[in-house]
Amino acid sequence: MIDMVEKEDAIISEEEAAQYDRQIRLWGLDAQKRLRGSHVLLVGLGGLGAEVAKNLILAGVKGLTLLDHEQVTEESRQAQFLIPVSALGQNRAQASLERAQALNPMVEVRADTQNVESKPDEFFLKFDAVCLTRCSWNLMMRVDQLCSQKNIKIFCGDVFGYHGYMFSNLGKEHHYVEEKPKVKKATEESSDGPEAKKAKIDPNETTMVKKTASFCSLKEAFDIDWTSDKAKKSIKRTPKEYFLLQVLLKFRSDKGRDPQPANFSEDSEHLLQLSEDVLQPKGLQTDVLPQDFTSFCFSEMAPVCAVVGGVLGQEIVKALSQRDAPHRNFFFFDGVNGGGVVDYFSRE
Repeated sequence: MIDMVEKEDAIISEEEAAQYDRQIRLWGLDAQKRLRGSHVLLVGLGGLGAEVAKNLILAGVKGLTLLDHEQVTEESRQAQFLIPVSALGQNRAQASLERAQALNPMVEVRADTQNVESKPDEFFLKFDAVCLTRCSWNLMMRVDQLCSQKNIKIFCGDVFGYHGYMFSNLGKEHHYVEEKPKVKKATEESSDGPEAKKAKIDPNETTMVKKTASFCSLKEAFDIDWTSDKAKKSIKRTPKEYFLLQVLLKFRSDKGRDPQPANFSEDSEHLLQLSEDVLQPKGLQTDVLPQDFTSFCFSEMAPVCAVVGGVLGQEIVKALSQRDAPHRNFFFFDGVNGGGVVDYFSRE
């Protein structure tokens, strides 16, 4: 049975029904009610965070908290459309608040200027979904473990130059409904013959099918034994961005920042060294990484943020509304080749 808990405040007014008319027609009133009863925490107001914020606000969640302790720089101002030109030096969450709220006055948007690393566990438990961008590996692991224990949807995402990713953990049992074409069974009155006895699909009628998907933790998604025979056979089919992400997250842990164009030579050398340090202990060679990857993983590219932010925002909406099949559990985007792929990783 699908556990679709309706929030007490998830009531659609006439004004909201008019505002979200197109969405209600698309995914139904029940899905919109669940969305309107949801509170989301979005950490990191860089280029990717701005895209996710826009998509969630326009979709019509109940409340969205924008959390970021960093200040607006010239680079972040260029990559982030919610920040006014005059906001240089201000807090990024606070500077993004006015334009974010203007997108949809029916959504309660608030800014939190504290450092997410200093937040106690209880803080994250107030939300129905948590989306982490530009966060450290240790924080992602901590929040993922915490939220999965409390049935809170957890999402992670980042953009590194031309490369981007998103990860989702919706729990061991995520229930949702999916619209499928209605199948009509053959009747006894049908004429003889094998074709007449086959079930037929009616394209004009659909039915809602209840389904369940299972997800693993972030730790399990990266804790794969690549020396096993089964894993070795899958290396060539594995997206190169999966391995690149681990190198880039290690860089962030070491430096406390992402690769920067101003430090291109130094950061490129460190990335090359990290590629060996990270991959070789796993029994992997550096040829699993994209060719010349150090040339394409600097800064947040706005078009890549738009693509990854669109997918990430869509997946949060699908998870909260419990409508349509979710991506399990990674989405990777390669802006060099202009392609994206969904893949599932787990140590099981």
